[in-house]
Amino acid sequence: MRKKVIAGNWKMNMLPNEAIQFIEELAPLVKDTKNEVVLCVPYTDLFYALLTAQNTNIKIGAQNMHFEEKGAYTGEVSAQMLKSINAQYVIIGHSERRQYFNETDETVNKKIKAAFENGLKPIVCVGETLEQREAGETTDIITKQTKLALEGLTEEQVKNIIIAYEPIWAIGTGKTATSEDANNSIKSIREEICRNYGQNASDSVIIQYGGSVKSSNAKELFEMSDIDGGLVGGASLKAEEFSKIVNFNDFGNGEKNH
Repeated sequence: MRKKVIAGNWKMNMLPNEAIQFIEELAPLVKDTKNEVVLCVPYTDLFYALLTAQNTNIKIGAQNMHFEEKGAYTGEVSAQMLKSINAQYVIIGHSERRQYFNETDETVNKKIKAAFENGLKPIVCVGETLEQREAGETTDIITKQTKLALEGLTEEQVKNIIIAYEPIWAIGTGKTATSEDANNSIKSIREEICRNYGQNASDSVIIQYGGSVKSSNAKELFEMSDIDGGLVGGASLKAEEFSKIVNFNDFGNGEKNH
């Protein structure tokens, strides 16, 4: 049985005082959920978020990191630095990082390895553009990204990674892949993992959907056979809305057996 993981990606939003207030508001709203709750916050919020989230079921992560341990990389933050303040998760390879900051499949792979070496749980993003989707290349693109991201990892590491399938054309646009489309794409990712790491790894790995997830579509998406929660952007900036996404299965069957 795979756990549902609902992670908020705040992107470049929220000052420390806003982060503290948000977590104080969110904590009582999600305290009874069986789902994993994660907030990936800007670097300047990390320390405050970690302190405020103590004694709650909310886990805190970063949105990026460098693959080197230390050195002349002005403006960068290492996995070791994140671990030193007890961050637990880190987003790697988000499409905005790939698009604006020259992130490549190779750097994504290096960052994943560095994250595991330092006891951080990576949330690795894969997804296709609208042009690639319209050209019928979705499966080729996302399976290639998955294969290159995971290259050189052990089966045990692959089992403990989180992959977020985020169709780039659905991020921040209000457009969402249909639940069937999202589920089929995620099945393709599982099949790629099965080919390279075996059925056990494929069955164990948590794969989220991301791309305009909100309380009105979360239940339909997250109850699909292969979707294990979501990486939530804009809707994670409002505590009440995000809590509804986290608690999507309050009135449903909850987790499914696999």
